[in-house]
Amino acid sequence: MQTDVRTPLEIFAMPQHLTVPVFQRRYVWTADSQWEPLWRDISHVARRRLDGHPAQHFLGAVVTQSGAAGLGSLASHGVIDGQQRLTTLQLLIDAAGAELDAADLPHLAQQLAGLTHNPAAYGLDETRMLKLQHDNDDRSAFVGVMTAGAPIDYSALPSGRIVDAHQYFAEQVREWLGDPVDHARAEALVATLSQGLQLVVIALTENEPSQEIFETLNARGTPLTAADLVKNYVFQQIVREGGDASAAFKQHWQDLEKPFWTKEIRIGRYSLERLSLFMNHWLVAKTGEEVSTRSTFTRFKTWHEHSGVPMIEVLDSIHRQARLYEEWVHEAARSEGDLSALGLFMYRTEAAELEAVKPLLLRLFDVDLSIPDDVTTAALRDIESWLMRRALLRRPASDYSRVVAGLIADLAGVAPAAVATSLRESLTRLNRPGTYWPGDEEVRRELAIAPIYSQPKGRLRAYLEAVEDHQRGYTGSAPTSASRVRRGMMTIEHLLPQRWKENWPVETLLEQIDRDAHVHRLGNLTLLTQSLNSSVSNGPWGGEQGKREALEDSDTLLMTRAPRKVDDWNEECIDARSEAMIEALLTTWTAPEGHNPDPVKRTEQESVGWVSLRDVVAAGYVPVGTVLTSRDGNAPGHRATVTADGLLEMGGKIYDSPSGAGREVLGRAINGWTFWRLPNGAKLSEARQRYIASQVDRQAL
Repeated sequence: MQTDVRTPLEIFAMPQHLTVPVFQRRYVWTADSQWEPLWRDISHVARRRLDGHPAQHFLGAVVTQSGAAGLGSLASHGVIDGQQRLTTLQLLIDAAGAELDAADLPHLAQQLAGLTHNPAAYGLDETRMLKLQHDNDDRSAFVGVMTAGAPIDYSALPSGRIVDAHQYFAEQVREWLGDPVDHARAEALVATLSQGLQLVVIALTENEPSQEIFETLNARGTPLTAADLVKNYVFQQIVREGGDASAAFKQHWQDLEKPFWTKEIRIGRYSLERLSLFMNHWLVAKTGEEVSTRSTFTRFKTWHEHSGVPMIEVLDSIHRQARLYEEWVHEAARSEGDLSALGLFMYRTEAAELEAVKPLLLRLFDVDLSIPDDVTTAALRDIESWLMRRALLRRPASDYSRVVAGLIADLAGVAPAAVATSLRESLTRLNRPGTYWPGDEEVRRELAIAPIYSQPKGRLRAYLEAVEDHQRGYTGSAPTSASRVRRGMMTIEHLLPQRWKENWPVETLLEQIDRDAHVHRLGNLTLLTQSLNSSVSNGPWGGEQGKREALEDSDTLLMTRAPRKVDDWNEECIDARSEAMIEALLTTWTAPEGHNPDPVKRTEQESVGWVSLRDVVAAGYVPVGTVLTSRDGNAPGHRATVTADGLLEMGGKIYDSPSGAGREVLGRAINGWTFWRLPNGAKLSEARQRYIASQVDRQAL
């Protein structure tokens, strides 16, 4: 057995096959739990390298075992442990290479290609050229995405986490490179992916007991948390400094052992003990540096060794801020009554799942800094606006840890009275898709047609509560109601029901599509004090047993008052109510006067959103009755007819998408828009593109 710390360049550079055996489990890593934290760590190292620091990041351990030579006399190694991180790393490197190639940087793309693909000189077919070989159920998806030609059409590839991971990293790399492409950032990323990451590679010979080693590495037990490691180090240091560890524990740490602090907190799709999460936030607040949760202890130790601060003083600071933190959480959990500016900020950001902002709160409310109350209130107002406007437009949150650390760093040396002004200036300077502060016009334009109901329900409820609070006067100089709406308790109801066809019919396909599009818009949603039963919820609007009458009888919220006055609830009413609700949200989360940044650049497809065949047919770009034919070379001669409902009929069966009909023909996933041909021989996708272009032109008017 040989153990070495190696970079991806050292692991992957040589021609080889690293084989994931057939009995290994499928790829299970996800965006929230693994991809996003990994990308944060990698981009942090790349930024450090841009600044001239030879930074490294440790990814963990892998175990391989030598085997007989593979095809073309290539070295062959079985992957005993670590296939999830090796697979992810290969997907990330390949996605980066594809984006570099698209950015016209072929020399950098080729550097990365040498880490994922064996040289052509070995005479291998396309699938065996890959250095990482999956013999398990992931083989088809992995080969498909790693050998796909650029630009990659992800919709034509097998669905699943392998393809999703590749697409996720491609999007992150594209944003990292910028527009126009920053060559220095590109070179820093390539250097990071090839030489800035480290793995412990445990290489076994062919005859060594791989199963025993695997069981040892994955032995059951309870690993130490970051808080456990910090605690042990803190009290060891207190003893070394001549202090009384027992007295310090009782005075400063004993409270941190209670259930409140040991509770598991959800962060995306994974959980972390609250005390460990707090320690990470406290450390970011102190250093003004992004610190991954996996690096909390090592960074804490390094920070203390260079700070020169006696450990008992550090412990006192941790204890004081932990007590404040606990008070904030308890206040935010109250469902009724008014809250302080900080309590409301905590409630809303927790509802929106924005934990990454907590270090900034610890910095603003550090008692040693004595920042005036009016200054912290102004700062909270701007930070909340930046966060919630981005949440409303579903802008990515993956860069928030870095941005928050940067905001804290920007406050170094700023006088307490100038903190809010400094923060506002920092926020308005943010100009990347992952960071900028959306202006009023962009929010109005996008939110008017956004299917906002698809957002997480806790976040959506917080939006609607903000609208109700606005109507109760809480964004003005004086409230007009005795209290804010009850938080986190109301149900969310569609005024025009999701199942509208039985009681709310319309005639044409275009009207059906328009009604479907309005169902999930902001103006069609409301809070209710209690759920309506399904017969009322999906029933007609008017009449004694209608939905409007039920709202009149059972609800007292101000936000339902205007709809209850309408005789016929329709698309025009939804649009008008959306407009009013958007203004309420903009008033709740105001931006600086004149703040109107360039909106994030989006592709035509992103601007229009999901496009179905029904949309294209209703707009007249594919007439009803059109007969589509399958393309040459892929089961030619099959025909599908466009129905009056914008669907496809083939062999007496109805298909709701071109891809569904194509899958029926080929027996595998296929991009139906390119599979089917129009009568003139053009791809069906050309009609879709003409429709998208028309919608973009309409939005521009």
